[in-house]
Amino acid sequence: MSDVELKIVEVEMPKESNVIIGQSHFIKTVEDLYETLVESGIGIKFGLAFCEASGKRLVRSDGNDADLQKWAEKEALKIAAGHTFIIFIKNAYPVNIVNRVQNVSEVSNLFAATANRVQVVIAETEYGRGIMGVIDGENPLGIEGPADRKERKDFLRKLGYKR
Repeated sequence: MSDVELKIVEVEMPKESNVIIGQSHFIKTVEDLYETLVESGIGIKFGLAFCEASGKRLVRSDGNDADLQKWAEKEALKIAAGHTFIIFIKNAYPVNIVNRVQNVSEVSNLFAATANRVQVVIAETEYGRGIMGVIDGENPLGIEGPADRKERKDFLRKLGYKR
């Protein structure tokens, strides 16, 4: 039996971006995620990186925005957990693409899809590292009241998600 060491990795986010963090199982992930993101909507900007878990064990990447791609590479290398990927997006929201990402055949799990601050909880053994979960945002401060409910509903309509 081996020892397990828990670590916290703070994900640094580019300004005005959202992040999706997940797990997949094959090197083809990079190309398939690229195609899925490009097809998801006009104007989306993204960079993605995937941590290979065997063979050369490289961080593989792609994107249509060089800065977001470099950012994804840097953050993937910090997380350094096999078969995980990170996607940074601009000009779109996770709600617009998360179902498409989940339907990519290699994707087995999503840990986060957010614009909030994110910490990744890593477990490390002699075999390598794995994501145990994420900390997404901050703790609630109370229960939604009538004015908060109206504000939420108005906000969703302003964004065009509800009529």
